[in-house]
Amino acid sequence: MEYFFRTSKLAVGYNGKPLIKDIEIRLNKGQILTLIGPNGSGKSTILKSITKYLKSIYGTVYIDNRSIADMSSKDMSYQVSVVLTERIKTELMTCEDVVATGRYPYTGLLGILSSQDKLQVRQAMEMVNAWDIRERDFTQISDGQKQRILLARAICQEPQIIVLDEPTSFLDVHYKLELLSILRAMSEERGITVIMSLHELEMAQKVSDLVMCVKGEYITHWGSPQQIFRKDLIGELYELSNGSYNPLFGSFEMERPKGEPKVFVIAGGGTGITEFRTLQKKRIPFVTGVLHENDIDYQLANDLASEVFWVKSFERIGEDIYRQALKKMESCDTVINCLQCYGEMNEKNKKLYEEAVLMGLKIVTNADVL
Repeated sequence: MEYFFRTSKLAVGYNGKPLIKDIEIRLNKGQILTLIGPNGSGKSTILKSITKYLKSIYGTVYIDNRSIADMSSKDMSYQVSVVLTERIKTELMTCEDVVATGRYPYTGLLGILSSQDKLQVRQAMEMVNAWDIRERDFTQISDGQKQRILLARAICQEPQIIVLDEPTSFLDVHYKLELLSILRAMSEERGITVIMSLHELEMAQKVSDLVMCVKGEYITHWGSPQQIFRKDLIGELYELSNGSYNPLFGSFEMERPKGEPKVFVIAGGGTGITEFRTLQKKRIPFVTGVLHENDIDYQLANDLASEVFWVKSFERIGEDIYRQALKKMESCDTVINCLQCYGEMNEKNKKLYEEAVLMGLKIVTNADVL
């Protein structure tokens, strides 16, 4: 199969010493590849090397079967647009002026913009919702606005590939989502290939076609988001010893509270999530149940609870697991009951609550009062 972008036995590093070896990237047009990994793992080094900002140690980068080593700077500018973390130096340039520099590969020696060039600039700025700040001094706008202006500059260059290093840095959540939506739209509608690094794993999980894990001297894993965003793999990649990664939420969870649990949480259907996290923040160990395996509460409880009483998906809560949960509840002094109604499948949880009342345990509806 012929790939639009690929690398062969690529090694990257500094001063002739390889930092990461045997980098093999295979991308079709319009695919989005995201590099993830710990700080200092070499993600930026890879991005700089595949764009000729940094000379590779050995190996080859191909764009449409042509080695970038054989491409001039102008040839590269037609193919690749780059948004790196380094801040560009501008003097007395408006935001529109900065975006317009993306048209320079097309303007000739004098750099005079045609009406078509100006239209491309406007369309790129409108795409990132930045046309309203076109006349403002680039040095006087916020970091988030600067990031959007630099993306607009990359877009109006009309590249086949856009390479971005931490493009969501300095952006609030609204603009993070907006930027990634723009990249997704460009890849699907214009066939632009996107290669970027991200720290936000929940964003990478949603926007990427392929994910590459960078750590140590080699690429540790490569595959689809479904293959990469697993609890064990992400835990190993980031060496999580005091917490865990939850692939369902796309989030990192702090370690479960230590100690003998004296709080029992009756939950289900997502009602326990807030209480679990509140108890964790307060460092109060707890147990919970009886949950179904397909319940969203069950997914988080496995990360935060000292013990979880559970049954298989869609099964009625049986007498045995009920008795186990009841025995554990007897050793607790507080019960948080998150449920307001019960169905046929979890009616034993209602019985648990009734037994807690009969035992004289302290009953509360949320963890904030503890």
